[in-house]
Amino acid sequence: MLIREAAASDWPRIWPFWHRIVAAAETFAWDPDTSEEDARALWMAPGKRVYVAEDATGAVVGSAYVTPNYGGPASRIANAGFMVDPAHSGRGIGRALANHVLETAKADGYRAMVFNAVVETNPAVNLWLSLGFTIVGTIPEAYAHPTKGRVGLHVMHRAL
Repeated sequence: MLIREAAASDWPRIWPFWHRIVAAAETFAWDPDTSEEDARALWMAPGKRVYVAEDATGAVVGSAYVTPNYGGPASRIANAGFMVDPAHSGRGIGRALANHVLETAKADGYRAMVFNAVVETNPAVNLWLSLGFTIVGTIPEAYAHPTKGRVGLHVMHRAL
């Protein structure tokens, strides 16, 4: 697997799984009806460092970004987003992207990473915990999960 910085031309290969994941409304606190134009603006926004994971055939199988979570005096706290094509889940792609982003964020001078809204039923919670993140708080019943009803949103943190 190759992880590299994304180019604008990668978006058409990210969009199909981005749309599938967000439309499912199980793991991201983004509007399931987000248009492709708005999705691109969210994921590929200026100021974000965006990465793609490619398999041995060159197919984009995942993507991640890192960006400041706050501005001004708190701008050394990073935020990140991760998506793995569901057709390629369970192959360590999420962990590889996470390790890459954590290393990159540290090298870029970030002091910590914060996730603002991790759906508590998201299987990735276990990945984040295994990588040293802690749950610093949970907003109860903040997320309307399509099959599990109202579930909490975790705020997670890890020092870099």
